[in-house]
Amino acid sequence: MMARRGVGAALAAMLITVTLAGCATPGPAPQRYALPDAADGAGPAAGAEAEHLLLLRPPRLAHYLDVEGLVMQVDDITLVEARGHQWAEALGRQLERGLRARLAARLPDTRVMLDEVGVREPGALALRLELDRFQGRHDGLAVIGGQWQLRDAEGRLLAMAPLQVETELDDDGYPALVRALGRGWDSAADELAEAVRRAR
Repeated sequence: MMARRGVGAALAAMLITVTLAGCATPGPAPQRYALPDAADGAGPAAGAEAEHLLLLRPPRLAHYLDVEGLVMQVDDITLVEARGHQWAEALGRQLERGLRARLAARLPDTRVMLDEVGVREPGALALRLELDRFQGRHDGLAVIGGQWQLRDAEGRLLAMAPLQVETELDDDGYPALVRALGRGWDSAADELAEAVRRAR
Protein backbone atom coordinates (compact mmCIF):
# COMPACT_ATOMS: atom_id res chain seq x y z
CA MET A 1 0.00 0.00 0.00
CA MET A 2 2.79 2.41 0.92
CA ALA A 3 4.59 1.56 -2.32
CA ARG A 4 1.47 2.43 -4.31
CA ARG A 5 1.15 5.76 -2.49
CA GLY A 6 4.81 6.51 -3.24
CA VAL A 7 4.35 5.74 -6.94
CA GLY A 8 1.12 7.78 -7.04
CA ALA A 9 2.80 10.75 -5.39
CA ALA A 10 5.76 10.50 -7.75
CA LEU A 11 3.42 10.26 -10.76
CA ALA A 12 1.41 13.25 -9.56
CA ALA A 13 4.60 15.26 -9.04
CA MET A 14 5.80 14.34 -12.52
CA LEU A 15 2.45 15.36 -14.09
CA ILE A 16 2.56 18.69 -12.28
CA THR A 17 6.14 19.27 -13.50
CA VAL A 18 5.22 18.43 -17.10
CA THR A 19 2.12 20.65 -16.92
CA LEU A 20 4.08 23.60 -15.54
CA ALA A 21 6.80 23.11 -18.15
CA GLY A 22 4.10 23.14 -20.84
CA CYS A 23 2.72 26.39 -19.47
CA ALA A 24 6.18 27.93 -19.45
CA THR A 25 6.93 26.90 -23.04
CA PRO A 26 6.43 29.97 -25.19
CA GLY A 27 3.89 29.71 -27.98
CA PRO A 28 4.42 31.20 -31.40
CA ALA A 29 5.29 34.89 -31.36
CA PRO A 30 2.28 37.11 -32.06
CA GLN A 31 1.98 38.73 -35.45
CA ARG A 32 2.24 42.50 -35.22
CA TYR A 33 0.55 45.05 -37.45
CA ALA A 34 0.97 48.73 -38.25
CA LEU A 35 -1.80 50.83 -39.76
CA PRO A 36 -1.06 51.52 -43.43
CA ASP A 37 -0.15 54.98 -44.64
CA ALA A 38 -2.81 57.12 -46.26
CA ALA A 39 -4.10 55.56 -49.47
CA ASP A 40 -3.57 58.78 -51.43
CA GLY A 41 -0.07 59.33 -50.07
CA ALA A 42 0.95 62.31 -47.96
CA GLY A 43 2.37 65.39 -49.58
CA PRO A 44 4.86 67.70 -47.85
CA ALA A 45 3.48 69.17 -44.63
CA ALA A 46 2.77 72.89 -44.59
CA GLY A 47 5.46 74.95 -42.89
CA ALA A 48 5.44 77.96 -40.60
CA GLU A 49 4.25 80.18 -43.46
CA ALA A 50 0.96 78.25 -43.75
CA GLU A 51 -2.18 80.36 -43.76
CA HIS A 52 -4.01 78.30 -41.10
CA LEU A 53 -3.13 76.34 -37.96
CA LEU A 54 -4.92 73.21 -36.75
CA LEU A 55 -4.08 71.84 -33.32
CA LEU A 56 -4.75 68.14 -33.03
CA ARG A 57 -5.17 66.46 -29.68
CA PRO A 58 -4.20 62.75 -29.67
CA PRO A 59 -7.38 60.68 -30.10
CA ARG A 60 -8.87 59.50 -26.82
CA LEU A 61 -9.58 55.77 -26.92
CA ALA A 62 -12.18 53.77 -25.06
CA HIS A 63 -10.43 51.60 -22.47
CA TYR A 64 -11.10 48.35 -24.30
CA LEU A 65 -9.38 49.69 -27.44
CA ASP A 66 -6.26 50.83 -25.60
CA VAL A 67 -4.77 47.32 -25.63
CA GLU A 68 -2.07 45.41 -27.51
CA GLY A 69 -4.35 43.03 -29.42
CA LEU A 70 -6.64 43.84 -32.31
CA VAL A 71 -10.27 43.86 -31.22
CA MET A 72 -12.97 41.76 -32.88
CA GLN A 73 -16.70 42.10 -32.22
CA VAL A 74 -17.90 38.50 -32.56
CA ASP A 75 -21.62 39.17 -32.07
CA ASP A 76 -23.87 42.07 -31.08
CA ILE A 77 -22.39 42.38 -27.56
CA THR A 78 -19.14 40.38 -27.35
CA LEU A 79 -15.70 41.92 -27.93
CA VAL A 80 -12.54 39.82 -28.02
CA GLU A 81 -8.93 41.01 -27.91
CA ALA A 82 -6.72 38.87 -30.16
CA ARG A 83 -3.67 37.40 -28.40
CA GLY A 84 -1.79 36.29 -31.49
CA HIS A 85 -2.48 39.45 -33.53
CA GLN A 86 -1.24 42.64 -31.92
CA TRP A 87 -0.50 46.25 -32.79
CA ALA A 88 3.20 46.90 -33.46
CA GLU A 89 2.89 50.20 -31.56
CA ALA A 90 0.29 51.63 -29.22
CA LEU A 91 -2.88 52.20 -31.25
CA GLY A 92 -3.35 55.76 -29.98
CA ARG A 93 0.11 56.78 -31.25
CA GLN A 94 -0.53 55.24 -34.67
CA LEU A 95 -3.91 56.95 -34.97
CA GLU A 96 -2.53 60.35 -33.98
CA ARG A 97 0.42 60.17 -36.36
CA GLY A 98 -1.71 58.82 -39.21
CA LEU A 99 -4.41 61.45 -38.72
CA ARG A 100 -1.86 64.27 -38.69
CA ALA A 101 -0.40 63.07 -42.00
CA ARG A 102 -3.83 62.58 -43.57
CA LEU A 103 -5.12 65.99 -42.50
CA ALA A 104 -1.92 67.69 -43.67
CA ALA A 105 -2.39 66.08 -47.11
CA ARG A 106 -6.03 67.19 -47.30
CA LEU A 107 -5.41 70.70 -45.96
CA PRO A 108 -2.24 71.87 -47.78
CA ASP A 109 -2.71 75.46 -46.59
CA THR A 110 -2.81 74.35 -42.95
CA ARG A 111 -0.06 73.58 -40.47
CA VAL A 112 -1.25 70.55 -38.47
CA MET A 113 0.42 70.34 -35.05
CA LEU A 114 -0.10 68.44 -31.84
CA ASP A 115 -2.23 70.39 -29.35
CA GLU A 116 0.34 70.90 -26.61
CA VAL A 117 -0.09 73.05 -23.52
CA GLY A 118 0.84 76.63 -24.24
CA VAL A 119 0.39 76.50 -28.02
CA ARG A 120 -2.20 79.20 -28.60
CA GLU A 121 -2.35 81.33 -31.70
CA PRO A 122 -5.14 83.66 -32.84
CA GLY A 123 -7.28 82.00 -35.47
CA ALA A 124 -6.09 78.47 -34.65
CA LEU A 125 -8.62 75.66 -34.59
CA ALA A 126 -8.39 72.71 -32.20
CA LEU A 127 -9.66 69.24 -33.10
CA ARG A 128 -10.56 66.71 -30.40
CA LEU A 129 -11.57 63.16 -31.16
CA GLU A 130 -12.89 60.34 -28.98
CA LEU A 131 -13.07 56.80 -30.36
CA ASP A 132 -15.21 54.05 -28.90
CA ARG A 133 -15.00 51.73 -31.91
CA PHE A 134 -11.95 50.71 -33.94
CA GLN A 135 -12.45 47.03 -34.56
CA GLY A 136 -13.49 44.22 -36.84
CA ARG A 137 -17.08 43.03 -36.80
CA HIS A 138 -18.55 39.57 -37.37
CA ASP A 139 -20.37 40.70 -40.53
CA GLY A 140 -17.10 41.36 -42.40
CA LEU A 141 -16.80 45.09 -41.72
CA ALA A 142 -14.12 47.23 -40.11
CA VAL A 143 -15.89 49.71 -37.84
CA ILE A 144 -14.67 53.11 -36.63
CA GLY A 145 -16.89 55.18 -34.36
CA GLY A 146 -16.78 58.01 -31.89
CA GLN A 147 -17.29 61.75 -31.73
CA TRP A 148 -15.28 64.82 -32.75
CA GLN A 149 -15.26 68.44 -31.62
CA LEU A 150 -13.80 71.50 -33.27
CA ARG A 151 -12.98 74.50 -31.06
CA ASP A 152 -11.56 77.96 -31.68
CA ALA A 153 -8.44 79.45 -30.08
CA GLU A 154 -10.47 80.54 -27.02
CA GLY A 155 -11.90 77.06 -26.52
CA ARG A 156 -15.39 77.85 -27.82
CA LEU A 157 -17.17 74.93 -29.46
CA LEU A 158 -17.62 75.53 -33.19
CA ALA A 159 -18.84 72.13 -34.34
CA MET A 160 -19.42 68.66 -32.96
CA ALA A 161 -20.67 65.47 -34.60
CA PRO A 162 -20.52 61.70 -34.31
CA LEU A 163 -17.99 59.80 -36.42
CA GLN A 164 -19.20 56.56 -37.98
CA VAL A 165 -17.24 54.75 -40.71
CA GLU A 166 -17.78 51.17 -41.88
CA THR A 167 -15.42 49.60 -44.42
CA GLU A 168 -15.80 46.20 -46.04
CA LEU A 169 -12.89 43.78 -45.76
CA ASP A 170 -11.38 42.62 -49.07
CA ASP A 171 -10.55 39.20 -47.65
CA ASP A 172 -10.63 37.11 -44.47
CA GLY A 173 -8.00 37.50 -41.77
CA TYR A 174 -6.31 40.10 -39.65
CA PRO A 175 -4.14 41.66 -42.41
CA ALA A 176 -7.33 42.42 -44.37
CA LEU A 177 -8.87 43.90 -41.21
CA VAL A 178 -5.89 46.21 -40.63
CA ARG A 179 -5.98 47.40 -44.25
CA ALA A 180 -9.73 48.03 -44.03
CA LEU A 181 -9.24 50.01 -40.82
CA GLY A 182 -6.60 52.07 -42.65
CA ARG A 183 -9.07 52.84 -45.46
CA GLY A 184 -11.65 53.73 -42.83
CA TRP A 185 -9.16 56.13 -41.23
CA ASP A 186 -8.75 57.74 -44.68
CA SER A 187 -12.52 58.26 -44.83
CA ALA A 188 -12.56 59.69 -41.31
CA ALA A 189 -9.82 62.16 -42.30
CA ASP A 190 -11.92 63.21 -45.33
CA GLU A 191 -14.84 63.99 -43.02
CA LEU A 192 -12.72 65.85 -40.48
CA ALA A 193 -10.89 67.91 -43.13
CA GLU A 194 -14.24 68.99 -44.58
CA ALA A 195 -15.41 70.04 -41.11
CA VAL A 196 -12.28 72.15 -40.66
CA ARG A 197 -12.87 73.89 -43.99
CA ARG A 198 -16.47 74.70 -43.05
CA ALA A 199 -15.47 76.11 -39.66
CA ARG A 200 -13.03 78.70 -41.04
